[in-house]
Amino acid sequence: MLLCPPLGQDLIRCHRLYRQLAHVLAGQGTAALRFDYYGTGDSAGGSEEVEWLRCLEDVATAAEELRLRSGCERIVGFGARLGASLALAAADNARLDELILWDPVLDGAAHVAALDALQAALRFDADRFVAPRPVKALADQWQGFAVGICLRQQLAELCLDPLHRRTLLLQSVVAGAAADRHRFAAAGAEVASLSQHTPWNELARLETAIQSHELIEIVSRRVQEVIHA
Repeated sequence: MLLCPPLGQDLIRCHRLYRQLAHVLAGQGTAALRFDYYGTGDSAGGSEEVEWLRCLEDVATAAEELRLRSGCERIVGFGARLGASLALAAADNARLDELILWDPVLDGAAHVAALDALQAALRFDADRFVAPRPVKALADQWQGFAVGICLRQQLAELCLDPLHRRTLLLQSVVAGAAADRHRFAAAGAEVASLSQHTPWNELARLETAIQSHELIEIVSRRVQEVIHA
């Protein structure tokens, strides 16, 4: 399984969950690879250098590395938020046989607007700052991560559609869930809802780690089904 991480604050918040998922999969005998895109995590480059097209190339490179290291022929791509979007967008070039997508971002413009709104609210957050922060102090970034003009524009233009391949859509947010569910179901995807809401864009829980034992259980079970199919 190829674990495609999200970007920005979501990457930090999901780090432990991705690590736990990889360990569970490895314990089941499944090859799992975690990686960082250029400009993120432990990779070279700064967050202001992150570009969507480079991330797509990194997904394909990581998939090939997983094939070389494990010898596996079939690869399942997993991702949360923009990680799910990248897995979906790179599925053809990376030759991903199946997708497990957790709250994927399909409408890039809406996502950019949500991040901008969260960033604007952050300036006036009394729990973090004793006085409102000036606009310049938090400009050109999203929740502590510098963002380049190129990535902002690429995300603003992003519009993804489901692929006609075996896909499991995992939903844990309310906004837009019904529309996304219908779109994926129409493309033949299986859709499942997690029992707990995930606070992706809630300011009060911005530094709270994203945890879901339910998700780990569902994903690991799905991978076992793929292996024994």
